[in-house]
Amino acid sequence: MKTTSKKWSAAVLLAVVALGARAAFAQTEVGTDYRWVTFFVFAVIIGITMYVTYLAAKRVRSASDFYTAGGGVSGFQNGWAIAGDYLSAASFLGIAGLISLYGYDGFNYSVGFLVAYITVLLLIAEPCRNIGRYTLSDILAYRNDPRKSRILGALSVITVSTFYLTAQMVGGGVLVKTLIGINYETSVCIVGVLMLSYVLFGGMVATTWVQIIKAVLLVAASLVIVALVWAPYGFSLPGFLQDVVSDPKVQARVATLLGDPAKNMSAAELGQRFLEPGLYLKAPIDQISLGMALVFGTAGLPHILMRFFTVRSAQQARRSVVWAMVVIGGFYLLTLFLGFGAAKIVGPADIASVDAGGNMAAPVLAQYLGGGPNAFLGNFMLAFVSAVAFATIVAVVAGLVLASASALAHDLYVGVWRAGKTVTPQGQVKAARVATVIVGAMAIVIGIAAKGQNAAVLVGLAFAVAASANFPCVLLTLHWKRCNTGGIVAGMLIGTIAAVGLTLVSPNLTYPKAVKAAAHKVLDAVPAKRAAATEGLASADAAVAGKAKKDLAALDKAVTKANADLAKWANDETSFMGLEKPLFELKNPGLISIPLGFLGVLLGSLLMRDRRAEEMWNEVYARQNTGLLVSKSVAH
Repeated sequence: MKTTSKKWSAAVLLAVVALGARAAFAQTEVGTDYRWVTFFVFAVIIGITMYVTYLAAKRVRSASDFYTAGGGVSGFQNGWAIAGDYLSAASFLGIAGLISLYGYDGFNYSVGFLVAYITVLLLIAEPCRNIGRYTLSDILAYRNDPRKSRILGALSVITVSTFYLTAQMVGGGVLVKTLIGINYETSVCIVGVLMLSYVLFGGMVATTWVQIIKAVLLVAASLVIVALVWAPYGFSLPGFLQDVVSDPKVQARVATLLGDPAKNMSAAELGQRFLEPGLYLKAPIDQISLGMALVFGTAGLPHILMRFFTVRSAQQARRSVVWAMVVIGGFYLLTLFLGFGAAKIVGPADIASVDAGGNMAAPVLAQYLGGGPNAFLGNFMLAFVSAVAFATIVAVVAGLVLASASALAHDLYVGVWRAGKTVTPQGQVKAARVATVIVGAMAIVIGIAAKGQNAAVLVGLAFAVAASANFPCVLLTLHWKRCNTGGIVAGMLIGTIAAVGLTLVSPNLTYPKAVKAAAHKVLDAVPAKRAAATEGLASADAAVAGKAKKDLAALDKAVTKANADLAKWANDETSFMGLEKPLFELKNPGLISIPLGFLGVLLGSLLMRDRRAEEMWNEVYARQNTGLLVSKSVAH
């Protein structure tokens, strides 16, 4: 009876999604004649993942099954699942978009994400598997005060997951809205419903296999696109890059980004700047700060740390990381061709016209490679790549929701609220599912509120909190004898407050004065640009006339946006924090917040004594290096 109930529940969820899709059509990138292709491809991929969820639901009988798939995942499988968790909307949509719009600076995200796994492999993977049970807080609570560690660990997990969830929900909303015309808010709700179905019914078992499936599909789709982009150059990297920087669309984008300095630069110099830093991250110190957050933040991401509890042994944990590095490293090399290929073939201006953050660069590139918006193959490729990206988003969101729900149910409810009282396995699973619904509802609301943000930038903020709070506490509690509860409390609080606080006074927020100044600048330049475009429109040269037509369309869109910005911020002069301009100039706070997080752990541990933490050091040291008596983690 229970199996039948789960089966029908999944069917109802799919029906809700289908009804939502019919309810709110708007302007779409897929023509009406080819919309059925989009629905068919989406239905196939979503149907596969839902069937996997149905099968997984039969295996979820205990808290261990729900949180960690019963520890029965192999290193190879877990490596692909980690890659699936990591190759998110920020990777496929956000980074490809940033590279297509900003060149070298966008690729910095790929480098940072990949290098991070060296930190995980050397310092975190094996000790975490040997010490923890389900969550980040299990690691912190093993030798420190369980109540304080679990409360702060859970709050940090929820904070990090919130930033990361926001990025995925934005990516999913933009993708569905752009592809099939469903409005953004409805699109976010669809992502939320599917994500909840994976976690509620299948737990970590379903989430793991959905991650593996979508990681394989994502890599395969990327390989096909890259082959089509790169093959005309004989798979020569210099030839490909030279063609990119010589493209007038790329040079025009660089000129727009540089502003007045571009007037004294030749076309070749403008193209070369696309391969140099500074178009997005203006100062070298900004790149250093971002790199620190990406490298150290990975080792503090709660949904990544949870993955090491799903394998049988520390050896399998190490193997997981090695396989994850192979898959992730290969994929991030592909993002170079996805981003530059989109810039060359589609053009930065057209990419930005679809989505200002560039999140649709890869799907639109696939459409162009298939023959464009009016070709069946073009729309099929767009639908397939977008469906894979959509599955990527939903699966990553499921992992994040599972991590947050674990923090609420396992750490706060079972570990703190019901501490010392027996909670049955069924009770723990029920608590986890209730927490899942709460977190899922929060994710939908936050995703709607964050409309218009770039996914990769939002993930960078999540990494800053993870690097500033989680990483120092996990690293030092595993590897420093003097680390204790006082250090964990200080490190968590200082790291989180520093990362979030600096973000709130950074250039990441909207500053109305700057927005209105930029809008007036656009409107002031309209007469001259319109006159030039109108003159080109009358040209006998078809290429010149075609370009002028595109320029006029882009100009009209820019004017509309500028007027909308002026109307929206007409009565505002300051940001959400009451500032007219940023107090902190770095886009990512990692350079300041990470050292502060480490300093908090060091000072808190040195200034406070914790006899229990000191007495348990020998056991922690032996456990993390040998894996002996792993089951004893339950007792602590």
